[in-house]
Amino acid sequence: MADYIPVLHGGTDLRADELDTIESAKCVAAALERLGYRSNVIALDIDFTIIEELAKEQPLVIFNLVESIRGNGSLGHLACALLAHFHLPYTGAGETAFFQSNSKRLSKSLLRASNLPTPREWAGAVPAGQTVIIKSVNEHASYGMDQQSIVEGHEAEDEIIRREAQFGGRFFAEAYIPGREFNISLLESKTGLQVLPIAEMHFDGLPEGVYPIVDYNAKWDEESDVNHHTRRRFGLEEQEPDLAAELRRLCVDCWFAADLSGYARVDFRVDAKGRIFILEYNANPCLARDAGFAAALTEAGMSYEEGIQMIVDAALAKEVN
Repeated sequence: MADYIPVLHGGTDLRADELDTIESAKCVAAALERLGYRSNVIALDIDFTIIEELAKEQPLVIFNLVESIRGNGSLGHLACALLAHFHLPYTGAGETAFFQSNSKRLSKSLLRASNLPTPREWAGAVPAGQTVIIKSVNEHASYGMDQQSIVEGHEAEDEIIRREAQFGGRFFAEAYIPGREFNISLLESKTGLQVLPIAEMHFDGLPEGVYPIVDYNAKWDEESDVNHHTRRRFGLEEQEPDLAAELRRLCVDCWFAADLSGYARVDFRVDAKGRIFILEYNANPCLARDAGFAAALTEAGMSYEEGIQMIVDAALAKEVN
């Protein structure tokens, strides 16, 4: 169907971040309809026959928002594999790029192989004197991350075991980088890759002893102190043009090293010495109307609908090429 673009997601109603995925799918579908397409929201579960049914309808493209299935991020890449199997064009990164991005350890290996700066990580013993932050390997949206995630090296192995038991999946230790945090959205256009305005996360007025990190509560618990004191601000390009230029350069290098397409987000930390570290890149960042990607579009003078159309156009161009 030449004008049909369904929005596919794998969200559940079990967690705040999963609910946000469902809300994002509704936002994207509404934007597509305002753009003149026919759209609806489709939830993907372990029963993959829904993809086979979609193939029969011959949609123009699938807007793929699947990050996880049944709350398991390690299964998210299966949507790409199934869509490709049925020759269905879809938005965002391809299967290999998505699979790599959905594993923080795989993606960090890719960054290092491309000589891009990323904090060291360990799956087990950590050197003495090293402060680390314990993270989930496959889950995004800061799932499994809180203020107690930051520990000293000798505590890391026990904390990894504890979090794997509590949250499921695999966890690892990453060197904790005190400093400034930046989130930068990227968007593919007909004229090439666009690095959208740089957002810095400010943690003004945090209570004593609270780490300035965007943990799960900062993102999803509107009653938490860290949520109240975590704010996004733009303007780095004018205030610190040299730092902004280097961040933008690293974004572009990351995009091509990871073979990303459509849209993405790259998260950074910059320490007190001005050293830049790529924390991670996200091949399928949140597209809710109140999320960072939409805010960056607005800051760039673009509407939400324009951004959605560009993501669709990139997917169609990829299919042609």
